[in-house]
Amino acid sequence: MNTNLLVWLVLPYLSIILLIGGMIWRYRTDQFGWTSRSSQWNEPSILRWSSPLFHFGILFVFLGHVLGLVIPQSWTSTIGITEDTYHVMATVLGGAAGLAALVGLIGLLYRRFMTKSVRLTTTTMDIVTYVLLTLAVTLGCWATVHQQMIVGGYNYRDTIGPWFRSIALFQPRPELMATVPLDYKLHVMAGMVLFSVWPFTRLVHVVSAPVSYPTRPYVIYRSKNGHLGSSSRHYGW
Repeated sequence: MNTNLLVWLVLPYLSIILLIGGMIWRYRTDQFGWTSRSSQWNEPSILRWSSPLFHFGILFVFLGHVLGLVIPQSWTSTIGITEDTYHVMATVLGGAAGLAALVGLIGLLYRRFMTKSVRLTTTTMDIVTYVLLTLAVTLGCWATVHQQMIVGGYNYRDTIGPWFRSIALFQPRPELMATVPLDYKLHVMAGMVLFSVWPFTRLVHVVSAPVSYPTRPYVIYRSKNGHLGSSSRHYGW
């Protein structure tokens, strides 16, 4: 099997299996660990601006990816959005969202590793998560700047979009990725690796809807009874 098939055929389905299967396994075996493991009480001042920047930035980045990868180019053309208009919107709005996510992530990284109380709560999987998030976001920002602003524009909806939809429809066309610029390839690969480890990190909280939050009991962080709430099971996420 050549490298092109391995990366653009095997890796996508492997990441999907790990993402879905890992989520099911994690939910069945570690519901009490299904949390973002908030450290707000350790240091709230930096978190106050970096967390909203990152979360809102990454939300709009996700919506931009849905528009660019899931919705075919012919659909946007039908409603009157020309290719030039689309790419200007994608570059400006997507660039702003990516920059917000990157600045927020830098703030979170600074807080995580420069604030002792937060650093002491950091697990190995937290480090893996931050490394992969940083790679994916940075590569995405660089691909936008390099391809759309420096090189002069690349229409990823002719290649990456159809490839993505072919994977989702179980009609894979890995040959579409052969001519994709390297920076876009690295960004896509970083995203697939991130999705592969997603279920084993604190990122699982993304798929949780806080519908029971108003009625749930208080979370006890420490008890006067040293044995209450203690457990011999320790998870790395």
